[in-house]
Amino acid sequence: MNGNEERRSVTDAIAVDRTKNDHASCAVNFLGHLVLSGNEPLVITGNFMADAVKGRDLSRFNEGLQQGIRLHRAIDTFTDTHPITLIGRERLRAHCGKFAGVALDVFYDHCIASTWPEHSDDPLHTFVQRMYATLNSHTHLMPERTQYMLPFMVKNDWLSSYAHLDGIARALGGLARRVPNAHVLIGAESVLADHRSQYIDECSSFLRALRTHLNSEKG
Repeated sequence: MNGNEERRSVTDAIAVDRTKNDHASCAVNFLGHLVLSGNEPLVITGNFMADAVKGRDLSRFNEGLQQGIRLHRAIDTFTDTHPITLIGRERLRAHCGKFAGVALDVFYDHCIASTWPEHSDDPLHTFVQRMYATLNSHTHLMPERTQYMLPFMVKNDWLSSYAHLDGIARALGGLARRVPNAHVLIGAESVLADHRSQYIDECSSFLRALRTHLNSEKG
């Protein structure tokens, strides 16, 4: 699987498994995508729900949602091919195998949350609450699987939990329970703990490159 397929398999697993109530730990890289979404509510919503949207024909969505979905896909494509993220994935490969990219997504959300003043003038809590409010007010525009997932995210405050290693451990453990063959994610937070400074430095460098790329695409 490529990175986008792995992410969609995670989204599908969260949506399909409705038999247990501990979805709080099923999370990928929501914080990173939301940080890059800007302030337009429809773009934020489109970016958030994009993993649940299949196909290239987006004509069924309004322009703001289309913009958010395309932004999400551009971020994922750039992420999957950038040399810095390849380094981070290789560091995880022995532990996580083909799910190294999924673990790296979670790690980068930790790096963003734990260095938050570099990314926003608002406190993390203020940003997170604004995102939850924005997404809750646009649930009627989301695919069913995203509508189902969002209340678990808000109730258990996934976005804030990324700032702490135990929150990352819960996220990886939840993914391991939900996604077929993803048991290799259990305990991967130890790789983050052992190489935390490298991941933070790599994430910061990568985000600078990503922002430059996205700005050039707008131009």
